[in-house]
Amino acid sequence: MAKAMTKHSDAQSIPVSFTLNGRLQEIEVEPHELLLDVVREQLGLTGAKRSCDVQVCGACTLLVDGRPVSACTTLAFEVRGRSVLTIEGLAQDGKLHPLQEAFIEHGGFQCGFCTPGMILASKALLDENPDPSEAELKHFMHGNICRCTGYKKIIESIMAAAKKMRASA
Repeated sequence: MAKAMTKHSDAQSIPVSFTLNGRLQEIEVEPHELLLDVVREQLGLTGAKRSCDVQVCGACTLLVDGRPVSACTTLAFEVRGRSVLTIEGLAQDGKLHPLQEAFIEHGGFQCGFCTPGMILASKALLDENPDPSEAELKHFMHGNICRCTGYKKIIESIMAAAKKMRASA
């Protein structure tokens, strides 16, 4: 597995080892550094976005051990020994994940700002419940906000991906 080692010069830094998109990362972070900032600034993965900074909008959603977290309020050292998935790690061997394909095919995005968080949150749901009702989907996704479009195409995209994923399972 590939490793990335990033160091800070401050004696207050904390060594953190975790798996990011299937690759071991060994970095040092300041105690106050947020996971979102570390992933974006130190590790160069900019799919997750900063928006509300208060765990409301879902633009910064990452999966930690398969569960959605708000990276804008998660301290980076909290992922020690854990597995983190970003939107950049979702496609495998150059092939888009069925959720990514469905968002394209069904028009589930407009500007794309919220889309990575929407896709990762819906992946967590479908991993837990491969056949959610529309009501269950809406309830699960209530923490992911889109400011550009209505949610109809987003819901259609996720339901289409769920169907496709069940068919290929």
